[in-house]
Amino acid sequence: MEDGNPYFGAGQRPHDRIKLNVGGKLFETTISTIRSGGPDSLLQALSARPIDDSNPVFIDRDPEIFSVLLSVLRTNRIPSTARRFSKQELTDEALYYGIESRLKSAMLPPPLSGIDASVVATIRPASDGLPSAFTAGAGDGSLWIAHGGQISAYDCNLAHAGTIRTHIDDITSIRRLWPDVAAVGSDTAAGLHIYDISGGRHVGSAHWTDPSDPRIYKALVSAIADSPNSVYASFYCRHKENCILVIDKSTLQVVSEVGRQSGNSMKTMGAGKLTYMPSSSLIFASAVTSGAFGYSGCIKLWDPRSGEVVWETTEPGSGRSCRFGDSFADVDVDADESTMFKVCSKSGDVGMADLRKLGEDPWVYLRDSNPSMAQKGGGDSNSVIHCYRKQVFVARGGGLEVWSQVEDKETEEERENMVCEGSYRRNYVDKLDDLERGTITKMEGGGDRLFISREDVEGIEVWESSNFSGAVSVL
Repeated sequence: MEDGNPYFGAGQRPHDRIKLNVGGKLFETTISTIRSGGPDSLLQALSARPIDDSNPVFIDRDPEIFSVLLSVLRTNRIPSTARRFSKQELTDEALYYGIESRLKSAMLPPPLSGIDASVVATIRPASDGLPSAFTAGAGDGSLWIAHGGQISAYDCNLAHAGTIRTHIDDITSIRRLWPDVAAVGSDTAAGLHIYDISGGRHVGSAHWTDPSDPRIYKALVSAIADSPNSVYASFYCRHKENCILVIDKSTLQVVSEVGRQSGNSMKTMGAGKLTYMPSSSLIFASAVTSGAFGYSGCIKLWDPRSGEVVWETTEPGSGRSCRFGDSFADVDVDADESTMFKVCSKSGDVGMADLRKLGEDPWVYLRDSNPSMAQKGGGDSNSVIHCYRKQVFVARGGGLEVWSQVEDKETEEERENMVCEGSYRRNYVDKLDDLERGTITKMEGGGDRLFISREDVEGIEVWESSNFSGAVSVL
């Protein structure tokens, strides 16, 4: 062996050349390039031959696709010639050679940077193309779309992996629990339902029931979150009673009931958004409603172990006196950074609060040092906010902007306080064509992608950063 490396046979060196005849076309490359596909690949096996054998190894496959795969092994990037082939064609050939992991790595988008993100694709299910809910794979950028009573799955390459039909007519909440298992809810069908997407079968259900209270009847699900061991579902009844059920992930049995409320006021309204925060083991719950007199909302941090509220705030009715009446239109939490963000309904301002230093008025309002980037015209009645990868994406109608951290300008005092007004910088992400596509209704990050749905528009938009993001010119 060469230096004891098991990849190389007797007398072989990494830079020795090897010739391959693929479908009648001759290729010449190095032993190290061929074997970079891994020890279990077909190419690894074919290259284990005596160095004095000069005859090319014949492989009866498509030479044009092999040229693409060879380029991937050399550079770990997809060459421009790959555009002639579908992702499925490339994947099938990579599976034959045993280098699918290398192809998958090369096909993944670069790290998501909202500053230069753009729409790269729109995923449209074949039937009932208007999405009612969707959930993204946090690790690989895959996507599951609920459309009507069906769920369509798309893998990390955004290739269609299958569609199943559920017993629900209209899925309005969906959450991925495991790689092949989803929890779904509806505003028309009672209960939380678990589906095996790969097998296309209904695994089980969980319901909120109370024989002693006739008002708890056919409870619906408005939001779903999960932790490694539990599923959290926000249930509500038609008489406004609501709670959060804690459900064991392995048995699908209800473990406990958190915060039963009557729902007669904004403060006791059922949660429309749930997020589990692993650093504190708390549940972030929020509810927003709008009417003739504007927006009102409530935020609560629940401890599922005790069933008690750790902190809460209601708007209007809290915050700085100058902000009274400027309730949030939407709110989200960055569980990794222990911060929450809101977008105000009237002013359009973005507020930030440190979850480790909550009080009666925890909000700090972000300001942009560049006057040309200042928010104009106040807020938008259709604002959505989403935190992902230390970035805050804000949609105003059909427009999209991103607030990114400016860590190099933090002072020692600001770092100590964790949150400061100038610690984020705003950039507009969209173009004029994006604005005209319709009102943004939901955003969710997954892998290095941002997924966006728009009101009454078929399909889910896929936003990615350019491969040249962060490149520095040396000319």
